Amino acid sequence: MPSLPPCNSIFLLTISFLIMATSVDPLIIGRVIGDVVDMFVPSVNMSVYFGTKHVTNGCHIKPSMAVDPPRITLTGNIDNLYTLVMTDPDAPSPSEPIHRELIHWIVTNIPGGTNPNQGNEILPYGGPRPPLGIHRYILVLFEQKGPLDLVEQPPSRASFNTRYFARQLNLGLPVATVYFNSQKEPAYRRRT
Repeated sequence: MPSLPPCNSIFLLTISFLIMATSVDPLIIGRVIGDVVDMFVPSVNMSVYFGTKHVTNGCHIKPSMAVDPPRITLTGNIDNLYTLVMTDPDAPSPSEPIHRELIHWIVTNIPGGTNPNQGNEILPYGGPRPPLGIHRYILVLFEQKGPLDLVEQPPSRASFNTRYFARQLNLGLPVATVYFNSQKEPAYRRRT
């Protein structure tokens, strides 16, 4: 009869599975896994803030709050380098995403334990400007195998493909992903 692992091992495996499930489930429900990335196991903590608003999966961020790049902090070893991609898979509208994906930001060579300001900005940040419907804005973090040199800016922001980009740079699966929803804000007119 095979020996069973000690109770502590089973407990740790259960806790690890629950932590992974709670961080991946919103990505499945929000179709981030499937539309943009494949199933992965999160291994780095990525905290994202627009002003004082902490971004949690599926939360709503007004475009006016996201004009400037978010404040992001990463865990991870300082010796590891990361690539960050921010994309909108719902462009120009969620019902007809013919420009899927619209790329909003690319930063490479981010040292672990720091933030994107320490990396190389390949494509400058462009905040959300959803023309129609509720759009998902997805921040995907990849761990690099080594420094990335000569990464070219995409020729267009439209029709970007995160999976293809990751394959081209040999990045593998993501190590962290956070997404938020945003929609066009109503134009307020002053009455005279």
